[in-house]
Amino acid sequence: MTMAETDFIIVGAGSAGCVLAARLSEDTGSSVTLIEAGGSDKHPMISMPLAWMQALTIEKFGWGMMTEPEPYMDGRVQPLPRGRVMGGSGSINGLMYIRGAAADYDGWRAQGLEGWGYEDVLPYFRRSESNWRGASHLHGGDGPISVVPMKPHEELFPAFIDTAKNLGYPVASDFNVPAPDGFGLPDVMVLKGVRHSSARAFIDPIRGRRNLSVMSGTLVHRILFDGRKAIGVEYEQGGQRKTLKARREVILCAGAFNSPHLLMLSGIGPAAHLADVGITPLLDLPGVGQNLQDHPVGMTFWDAARHNTFENDLRLDRLAWNVLKWKLTGRGSPAQSPLSVQSFLRSRPDLARPDIQFQVSHVSYAARPWFPGWRKGAGHVISAGAILLNPASRGRVSLASSQPQVIPKVLLNLLQAESDRRTMRDMVIFMRQFFATAPISDFVTSETAPGPGAASGDAIDAWLRASVISGAHPVGTCAMGTGSQAVVDALLSVHGMESLRVVDCAVMPDIPRGNTAAPAMMIAEKAADMILGKPPLPR
Repeated sequence: MTMAETDFIIVGAGSAGCVLAARLSEDTGSSVTLIEAGGSDKHPMISMPLAWMQALTIEKFGWGMMTEPEPYMDGRVQPLPRGRVMGGSGSINGLMYIRGAAADYDGWRAQGLEGWGYEDVLPYFRRSESNWRGASHLHGGDGPISVVPMKPHEELFPAFIDTAKNLGYPVASDFNVPAPDGFGLPDVMVLKGVRHSSARAFIDPIRGRRNLSVMSGTLVHRILFDGRKAIGVEYEQGGQRKTLKARREVILCAGAFNSPHLLMLSGIGPAAHLADVGITPLLDLPGVGQNLQDHPVGMTFWDAARHNTFENDLRLDRLAWNVLKWKLTGRGSPAQSPLSVQSFLRSRPDLARPDIQFQVSHVSYAARPWFPGWRKGAGHVISAGAILLNPASRGRVSLASSQPQVIPKVLLNLLQAESDRRTMRDMVIFMRQFFATAPISDFVTSETAPGPGAASGDAIDAWLRASVISGAHPVGTCAMGTGSQAVVDALLSVHGMESLRVVDCAVMPDIPRGNTAAPAMMIAEKAADMILGKPPLPR
């Protein structure tokens, strides 16, 4: 079969891949092919910000991944919602635009990764965003991604802020500063009431660009090599197996699970493991699939004292009216999630920077449309979650089969480290103290879970083992670095290989203290300049 040819092959049209394809194709002398396994993102459940938790569960939007039984969480199997659709996980996530702390990136630089300190990456964060605050040293004013504020709840938000003040916490007007700290509301990636993923912001406006080809519904099976030089990919489309040649580079943007999966399917990874599943190793690179990090989330739930939660908006007639209003105007409750407050805080006063992201929503996790005489709703509930931002626990991604259609095995190993368990236990105690403090104490009646019966440390630990969930922020499985476990270098090139890079959250050596969509886009912005040989943006 004669290979079709292109200069750059990008595998994965997620938060990073869409940015990279758009930036590389700005060079009119280069041809770019962006390959996505999923289909179109043009669906109301993706477009509507309110519906993101439902979008996570829709089969055709995801890979259907589950963890192996988690040994530190009572052997529970965890769902791993990853987007298999244009925009990737950025089409089904919670829409938050959060970068992490400056010290996170300075920590990367301290590991010998020159060019990845905060002042190095800040210009690339700025380049991708159009922030509602306007252009400044910290924010971009004319980038492709629309970043807007969340609308506060008229009663609950002031009560949460006053409670935070009473406990001595600061108020934060912007979480995308070098040292985010305190209580406020986050920014979200929304344009005129509609989700603004990297697919919609970076790819939709340039669909007619002659040097850009976008292939959806296309599963890449493996990377093709000439010796140790990547020269193309083998893929399946419409039931037919085909090949595509890369004149310059193959670039994996398939995410923290699928990028290492594809490397291993192609013979790059831990040699013994590859041999065990019947793959002839091309390069023994033991760090592939290792160093998996994610943010665990510990939760508490509270009955609301007043009927002022989002339950009111879920009454079927009101919901239908608001959805119609949103479709016509981009306004109304479907245009955002019912988040009450967010904070970045320290679990101990001696910590140099926050290690917890605390979020409260004025809605039940079991919320659903309801109507008198039809079915009951979930009730007026306030849900709180503490997200551990710097977990010490590490997991792994490994092959389940040599067949590319078989999804990889994932073990998150959440709560593996005693320090993680201790901090999460302390945060349950913190959440109880917070909701016992005025004025927010007037807005709740009782703790429904874990409940007052979970008073001892052992009982809290049992609750956490039974209830902790993934924050859906997997990173680190193709980590940048120079040591024996490193997979890519500071230019994101795979060690020991030519013309092969990884450009997504898999390359993060350590997880940033915040959501990962914005950092994924930053990595792609910076990678585009490196790939095209452009000088880095000024610090």
